[in-house]
Amino acid sequence: MRIDFDTRLDRALGDSSAKRIEKTFGYRTVGDLLSHYPRRYVDLAHPESFDDLVPGQLVAIVATVTKVEKRSFANNPRKFRTHVTFSDGNRELDAVFFNQHWVHRSVAVGSQQLISGEVGSFNGRPQLTHPKMNERQEGTSLADTRMGRPILPIYPAAKSLTTWEIEEAITHVFRLVDEFPEPLPEEVRLARRLPNAAEAYRTIHQPQTNEDWSSAQRRFRFQEAFELQAVFASRRRRFHEGSVASFPVRDDGIRAEFLKRLPFELTTGQEAVLAEIASDVAGEHPMHRLLQGDVGSGKTIVALLSMLQVVDAGAQAAMLAPTEVLAAQHFRNITTLLGDLAAQGMLGGAANATRVRLLTGSMSAAERKAAMLDAASGQAGIVIGTHALIQDKVSFAELGLVVIDEQHRFGVDQRSALADRSGGSLHTLVMTATPIPRTIAMTVFGDLDVSELTELPAGRSPIATHVVAINETPDLFHRSWQRVREEVAQGRQAYVVVSRIGDGDNENSEDPSPTRSLVETEEWLRSGPLSGLRIGVLHGRLSPDAKDSTMTAFAQGTIDVLVATTVIEVGVDVPNATVMVIVDADRFGISQLHQLRGRVGRGTHQGLCLLLTEAAPESEARQRLAAVASTTDGFELAKLDVEIRREGDVLGARQSGVRSSLKLLSVVRDEAIIADARQAATAVIESEDVPADLVVAMKRLEETEQTDYLERA
Repeated sequence: MRIDFDTRLDRALGDSSAKRIEKTFGYRTVGDLLSHYPRRYVDLAHPESFDDLVPGQLVAIVATVTKVEKRSFANNPRKFRTHVTFSDGNRELDAVFFNQHWVHRSVAVGSQQLISGEVGSFNGRPQLTHPKMNERQEGTSLADTRMGRPILPIYPAAKSLTTWEIEEAITHVFRLVDEFPEPLPEEVRLARRLPNAAEAYRTIHQPQTNEDWSSAQRRFRFQEAFELQAVFASRRRRFHEGSVASFPVRDDGIRAEFLKRLPFELTTGQEAVLAEIASDVAGEHPMHRLLQGDVGSGKTIVALLSMLQVVDAGAQAAMLAPTEVLAAQHFRNITTLLGDLAAQGMLGGAANATRVRLLTGSMSAAERKAAMLDAASGQAGIVIGTHALIQDKVSFAELGLVVIDEQHRFGVDQRSALADRSGGSLHTLVMTATPIPRTIAMTVFGDLDVSELTELPAGRSPIATHVVAINETPDLFHRSWQRVREEVAQGRQAYVVVSRIGDGDNENSEDPSPTRSLVETEEWLRSGPLSGLRIGVLHGRLSPDAKDSTMTAFAQGTIDVLVATTVIEVGVDVPNATVMVIVDADRFGISQLHQLRGRVGRGTHQGLCLLLTEAAPESEARQRLAAVASTTDGFELAKLDVEIRREGDVLGARQSGVRSSLKLLSVVRDEAIIADARQAATAVIESEDVPADLVVAMKRLEETEQTDYLERA
């Protein structure tokens, strides 16, 4: 029987083995299994020693059995354990097997074993529990034991499926496969001295030398980057081939009038980005641009001026926000900034004014009807909303530009749904306040042109950030609340941020350091250190009306202290708020902490952010907090964030159970490979000489949830 990469595993391995593999890893095809690469290799000519073993480490060791001892349990003589002692020639390591008769019967003192297992600890010494063993036969070399293969691959495995069993399944599949897909064009592969697909698959799973698997890894690392960049290059080409209405800048429109009225000067960065966007929107091909800027860098003004450019040309712009709180705030800020320029048809409205509408799911039927009529008739030049904008009943007279705030909160289908509302192609500007390192931008937003805002507007005060270790400095913990009272006494306001609501939450009982809930914190503050102050609460379970009224009250200064969850993380803008206390700050990531503290210091007074924690001084959590306290540069923090996070957390390897398409490529370390693959893939797509296997690989990526998540990550 001959098989290929699309053959189901049950045909290649039998139903029982295929079911175990699918249950453990989700693999269904031969190609899935052969893409399960070893995580490391053991050179049997130079086996590992027992030095520096640590609990939790997965090991593959070659060692000699020096002792086998069966012991019964005193309280139950029918149960027993077998202790096996191994030696690497210098040190000894114990392994224990519970109620395993075969061990003391078949494991002989003096035999040499290949041992695989997870290191544990007993009485302060490293120990293996139920490790897997393969015995070397007397008179044979270790390579002979493994059919002449001197390099032992160690696979990502599970208790139900060991590395030996995975290797055996792959070896069996290799006997049946005679054709390997080759998505890399020959000239691309040879220029980089990469092995062909057949050779690479063989040598990554069955290497004869360390150079074999190293070369194969180089090939597959490049291939992963190349396939993904080919998808992005294809999208960019489709974008540029599309046609869209041109909206040139007018010298006598609302945009020009608004610029004259601005009470501040745009930064050099804002002017440069505006020029890029203006050129794109004036063109005949759809703009697809990512605008990333640090907290408070002025993205909203850039977005508003870009929308006004479209409105001046008689078309409409839509702004999509991830939450009703943020959508309502954008609406308030934009209408306030525009003043009479947003009052078309109203008393006191400017002669060339437009109309700005808000559309959210919580609005009354009458409010929704009025907003939808203005959108459909074209009376509303700017429509701001949440997911409600994407509903089938919402239509526009001529939608020319969509601005998507906090891009990572939306999926591909939601972006394309707005294009459908317009009946054709759109100019698209997506924004994120979470700066993205270049490698991530190329991998996550590879189909978009990227603009950056790195300057803060003039007059913006710096934010001082301090870590408050509650257990180590209780006086500073109490002082934190005094600082809040002092700021409020001077007429300013504060945020207190918690990680969970607590009303119905089930905190993990096994957690050694349970977090403080919003409910508990608000009650404690109200009756304790902040008694007498006007305290409000804001979280995701409140009704939309309650959220809006709370934010309005806080913005108007009738609430002194807002106790909130991360619903305030993005976009919330209250210039009078000067201090933020983040409770259990170690429960938040670097980027999230940076986003949160960006809510203060947005006026003329200096901002203060206090990070409360009970994390141990040497813990990774404390390192994260120290990093946030050390700099307010979001781009620098973004690089650090990516460096300390696991690759899967960056790319969403577990998203919806879909395995990541990136198994060897590191978006953290492999910038040069990604850049090289981007250039090569773009050239291949532009040449239109695309290998059939590459087309298949691109289609597979396009159809998976993984690609969808990459756009949202």
